[in-house]
Amino acid sequence: MTANRTVIGNITLSLDGRIHGPGGEYDMGWIVPHAVSDAARDHMVKVTSGATTALLGRRNYQGFGGFWPAVADDESADPRDRAFSRWLNTVEKIVFSTTLTEAPWQNSRIAAAGPAEVVKELRQQDGGDIVVPASTSVIQALLRAGELDRLSITLAPELVGDGPRLFADGLPATGWRLVSATQAASGALCLLYDKVRDGD
Repeated sequence: MTANRTVIGNITLSLDGRIHGPGGEYDMGWIVPHAVSDAARDHMVKVTSGATTALLGRRNYQGFGGFWPAVADDESADPRDRAFSRWLNTVEKIVFSTTLTEAPWQNSRIAAAGPAEVVKELRQQDGGDIVVPASTSVIQALLRAGELDRLSITLAPELVGDGPRLFADGLPATGWRLVSATQAASGALCLLYDKVRDGD
């Protein structure tokens, strides 16, 4: 699979394109009803099922690491959440941080280069898909470098009003082809887009 590793950016956005609200990075309560829907959980299983590497920024690495590891053994948790937890625990995790000095979560390492350089190296190695689970800075860096192959977006039917956007000004113009779209009971849309490349 060396030449065919697909790099996937996965994120939830509001209708006005926000990644969180004006209250800061923890202003994300509007996401919860849409993240726990059957469609969203099925979508995440679909996105991660072929992946062997996860790319994470520091905040997501620490946030995910404080919650997800124990879910795998929680018999009361949704089976798809337990599967996602097992995936996170076992997958290769590469962390982009200028402040962390260690990465204690199993199968983790701190990147020695930026996201684009790391992805170029990973593409030369055997492995499955490479997923960026909700790390905005990593997704943006890969978009700027042309190293993102697929966008996995859960579009929540919420107008947040203010806050940072994933698609910031200055990103290169690119075309994307819709691969699948699933409507959740909450009204959210789970979308998969593949980048249109020369010759497609």
